[in-house]
Formats: sequence, structure tokens, C-alpha cells
Amino acid sequence: MSQPLVSINIPVFKCEKYVYRCLESVKNQTYKNLEIILINDATPDNSIEIIEGFFKENPDLNYRLIHNETNEGLSVVRNKGIENSAGKYIYMLDSDDYITPYCIEKLVQVSEKENSDITLGETICLDSKDNEEKMLFPIRTKASSFTGNEIILNQFFEKQWPIIAPNKLYKRDWVMKNNLRFVKGLFSQDELWSFHCAFKLEKIAFLKEVTYIYFLHGESTIFNRTKRNFENYQTILEYFAKTYQESNQTIQKLILKKMVQFKEMVLIMQWKALRGDVEYMKENYARMKLLPQLSLGDYIGNSFDWKTKKLSFFQNLPNSLGVKLFIRRFG
Repeated sequence: MSQPLVSINIPVFKCEKYVYRCLESVKNQTYKNLEIILINDATPDNSIEIIEGFFKENPDLNYRLIHNETNEGLSVVRNKGIENSAGKYIYMLDSDDYITPYCIEKLVQVSEKENSDITLGETICLDSKDNEEKMLFPIRTKASSFTGNEIILNQFFEKQWPIIAPNKLYKRDWVMKNNLRFVKGLFSQDELWSFHCAFKLEKIAFLKEVTYIYFLHGESTIFNRTKRNFENYQTILEYFAKTYQESNQTIQKLILKKMVQFKEMVLIMQWKALRGDVEYMKENYARMKLLPQLSLGDYIGNSFDWKTKKLSFFQNLPNSLGVKLFIRRFG
């Protein structure tokens, strides 16, 4: 098998506890034609000293360390990684996570065989509290691949594979041709990135083997639940709405269902995280009502399942009543 160059993109910010383990997992890859792109987002800790020490110990590794003068956020860091990658493939690896020794080799094998735009493996979440392995981001489909954008979009909206940006082997030419980039200013946008990717995909392939260990700890993004997070989610919903306006009727129905599910998730998380802030709950509830929603015909027809109709109904009541009922359901 040929060994095309793979660019491994690693963001660096407050990762001094984990980055050595991350780099060790890259060094131990059975696949050797790698370049390691590290983007230092003005980290204030000792991460850079650890990284520089690691590469002094391993001078044969092909790496570049790029420095941001100021902290610009993960979206800018991811984009710089993409733009500085020279490989046929790009692989995103977060600095607090690590990969299995055969990760890149097996993903490249599948991608070369299938000629896929994206190839992804299974991810295990390792919980630092109890050291237990959990499947939080499973590949649900039994298929080995999907071909054709309409089929891929249907499967994407059915949640057949995880939305996380890491642990996917991206064909670099496909990313560049479609001008796929993370949106500046959004710090948590795997959902939006995957959404944008899905609309450009012609082929996606799956490796049903664990290739990535997502390390759950107290500082993990998944645990961040502040007002900033919920403003972030509102912006993502606005991007969903923009794509909705640009799509045909069939795709619009898929996006509408997605938006109903996403609104419900955000409202539930917001209430659990900011339980005492009823006014902010009302504000976000009102903002969500301004976005595309099911029509009377959608409620009468059979394009949407009963659950989607029910959730949409509860999301579009008069503000005070809607929030009051929501709190009663989940409070």
C-alpha cells in the first residue's frame, strides 16, 4: 500500500497535563509518513516547554509548531491547522486525547480503498473520575460507507455517525475545494462543522474499530455550560436556518427536524446549567421562535413523526407559557 502524507493537527492550549501522552500516541503510530502540526493558541502554561522537550527527545519526527501571538480560539486554531497542512489527508487530534497505535494506518487503508472524502473510526471516552470506558460517540450505521450526497444527508440527519471533528481522516483536496472552515468566534462547533461537511460529502466511509480515546475530565469542553456556550448554540441555529433558506423542500424538512432536536437539547442543557435564570431562558426561547418552524400543514401531514411535532409545538407557544411548561416538564 502507498503511504500518502497525513497531517495530524493538534491545538495547544492549557494542555500541560496531557500533551506528552498525546504526542507519544502519535510517535507510536504504525504508519510513519506523518507531519505533526501544532498550533499554540497563546497557552499560558508549560505546554510549549513540554512539547519542545518531547521533540528534542524525538528528533526524527516531522513537526511544526506554529504560534498565535494572542489567544484566538479553537476555530481559528483548527483553520490554521488546515491551511498549514501539506498531506493528502488531515487528521484532527485534541491535545488532551490520544490515539491507538494502528489508528492512522487503518484509516488510510479504508480511505484509499473507498476513495472517501471522510473516513472515521470508533471513539472511546475514558472517564477520569472512574477510569471507565464509555461509548459516547458511536458509529450507529451497519454500513461500511455511503455514496451520494442525498443518501449521506439523510443518514447524517438520522445521526448515523458522530459529529465530533476529531477522529476523522479528511481528504485535504476535498476540504480546500469546498472551502470548509470553522466559523471564527465559535469555540464549540463540532455540530456546525459536521453539518457543513455533510452538505459537501459525496462519499463517507467507516472503520468499525476503536482508533481514538477521548479523555473526559473536569476541563473538557463537553462539561462547559455557561451563557457563552448557549450564545454559541444560538449562532449555530442561525447557521442551520441560513442553510434551510438555501435548500430545496426535501432538504428543508430534514433541517427542520434537526433544528427541533437541537433546540430541545439546548433548552434542556440550559435549564440544567442555569436553573435559576428564568429570564435568560425566556429570552432564548423567544429567539428560537424566530427561526424556521413547522407549518400547520406539517402538523397535519405525515412528513414528520409525532415526537418532532410534539417538541415543535412546545417550542412555539407564547413565551411565558412555553417556558413555564418547559420548566414543569424538566424542573
